Amino acid sequence: MKRRIEGIVVDCVRGDITRQPEFDAIVNAANAQLLPGGGVAGAIHRAAGPGLASEAVPLGPISPGEAVLTGAHDLPNRHVIHCLGPVHGRDVPSAELLAACYRNALELAEKNGIASLVFPAISTGAFGYPLREAARVALGTVADAAPGLAHVSRVRFALFGRDALEAHERVLARLTAEEGENVADT
Repeated sequence: MKRRIEGIVVDCVRGDITRQPEFDAIVNAANAQLLPGGGVAGAIHRAAGPGLASEAVPLGPISPGEAVLTGAHDLPNRHVIHCLGPVHGRDVPSAELLAACYRNALELAEKNGIASLVFPAISTGAFGYPLREAARVALGTVADAAPGLAHVSRVRFALFGRDALEAHERVLARLTAEEGENVADT
């Protein structure tokens, strides 16, 4: 599903975040130390090679809601934006911290002239954030930030499973039902 929000094309796909060559940056659902780990972070670090950890680790630790920028190393993108999402039920206020991840990633993209970026469903794996609620926070934050973005023109959510894709598509459809417009797939 692809829609336009305030001039920004937003789409949701089921796919591997490390295989998004048409995007300038991907977003890593990082751990505080910015080390390779499991889930999205592990996949990104494996695909990027050891140079990613060498560059990222000195930038840590980061706190929930924070984001930092590195090169992409062996990935087909130019940059990786690393965000630490909240652990649901432990890091509070969870919704504000999760929104800060998306907002801070978009601000980093904007400041660095990044036109297109890909997000995973931050905090919904090992950090236990409920998928539907996380999708509302993620897409709501992108929609809220969209009017203030001059450089960012495309945002994708690359989602691992069918449940994640369906949750994000439902939220995107609701957000754009009145104001947004469908964008033909190209």
